[in-house]
Amino acid sequence: SGGALSPPAAARPPAASSKWVRLNVGGTYFVSTRQTLCREPKSFLCRLCCQDGPELGSDKDETGAYLIDRDPTYFGPILNYLRHGKLIINKELAEEGVLEEAEFYNIASLVRLVKERIRDNENRTSQGPVKHVYRVLQCQEEELTQMVSTMSDGWKFEQLISIGSSYNYGNEDQAEFLCVVSRELNNSTNGIVKEPSEKAKILQERGSRM
Repeated sequence: SGGALSPPAAARPPAASSKWVRLNVGGTYFVSTRQTLCREPKSFLCRLCCQDGPELGSDKDETGAYLIDRDPTYFGPILNYLRHGKLIINKELAEEGVLEEAEFYNIASLVRLVKERIRDNENRTSQGPVKHVYRVLQCQEEELTQMVSTMSDGWKFEQLISIGSSYNYGNEDQAEFLCVVSRELNNSTNGIVKEPSEKAKILQERGSRM
């Protein structure tokens, strides 16, 4: 009969039995697909849910969910990373906690991402608060476009203040403005201060004539 062509139920891999997987992580339930959980072939979750053999021997609760004795708070970023490949950590979560879980679940690419973020945050903290230097530039209305176009090398427009048209530089009245610009003071790499470009020098000279 046709039934003889199908392997017995015991021989069929349980991993193919369902597309969806329930996980009980520290008492909190998560539902995901096997495809998502197997995004990292060497990870704990892939070995647990996709190979589904005696290798891990994980217990299941009464609902059939895989029991994982880990903190569910940090499992969200782990699962979301497997879903879309991006590292998203809520502000209230410690990155070190996410790193600990990424290492436990053996997701190597995520471990690298979290370590890079922690290192970047440490570098920003060690540099201290960012300080700014400000310049006030006086210009006529017709000069605004030219002046803004020369703002480069980190200069940023802050405020434009109209001071009327009492200053006359010709036969026609021209509206006068004070333009406030700023730039981060810590413009250095490994202690080497970068020389400003010609545009930046012109901008500084114009401001120093105020």
